[in-house]
Amino acid sequence: MSVTPQHALAAPFDAIASRYDQAFTSSRIGQAQRAAVWRVLEKVFRPGDRILEIGCGTGVDACFLAQRGVRVVACDASSQMIEVAARRIQHLGLNDLVRPAVLRAEDLSTLPPDAPFDGAFSNFGALNCVEDLEAIARPLAKLLKPGASALLCWMGPYCLWEMIWYLAHSNTAKAFRRFHCNGVSARIADGPPVQVYYPSVRMLARKFSPELQLKSIRGIGLAVPPSYVEPWFARHPALLNSCHQLDIVLGRCPGIRALGDHVLVRFQRAETCSMETGQ
Repeated sequence: MSVTPQHALAAPFDAIASRYDQAFTSSRIGQAQRAAVWRVLEKVFRPGDRILEIGCGTGVDACFLAQRGVRVVACDASSQMIEVAARRIQHLGLNDLVRPAVLRAEDLSTLPPDAPFDGAFSNFGALNCVEDLEAIARPLAKLLKPGASALLCWMGPYCLWEMIWYLAHSNTAKAFRRFHCNGVSARIADGPPVQVYYPSVRMLARKFSPELQLKSIRGIGLAVPPSYVEPWFARHPALLNSCHQLDIVLGRCPGIRALGDHVLVRFQRAETCSMETGQ
């Protein structure tokens, strides 16, 4: 197992790497939203597949896949996140299946395309911090085998829970912050500010076309709220469980599924496309 440092500058999420699992991964809401994503992962990726994960964070998803026989190259811009991920991989004995690396999404073109991946994955808005999506769409497509799937979980522009929650607290700025087409500036703990963008599914389909074609959409976190509501839901575990079960149905409903905290979209690498034919 190797950790490959590629950027000396601190990444925004370095500041929360040591406590990310406690704040989100181990929270009831975090577990409920992640379980919804994992159900799809198990259907799309198979034992023996080799997957590229973009924005792996502390390696929770990479280890989940590895425990099911999937090989993962797990990349993240944060060297501190990668250090936590490396310790998790070591502890679980998954060294032969997960290779962590410090790599920004914007630098996917530096990966050699000579051994194409069977699929790609990115969870919980890691790509929401990328301004130029077209700049990663083409390199990502080059790294995938024809017909391979890319499962990308984004924070969409319309989160019903967020609007209701912050309007109830008289905070209209946060209630509608995802509507800003140029994104919003966010500060992660004591780290440097980062610009966060909230593209619509329609925009994603346009940005990733024609190399990657949109195949399916699933809402994540429709009845289950965003993680900042955790303190309230921690006092009502039965209600959260009901919301989790409701999400299984609502996540598939056209129209409604776009109103979740996240939207999980599946793209498929075109069998033939312009980057291969020269057209």
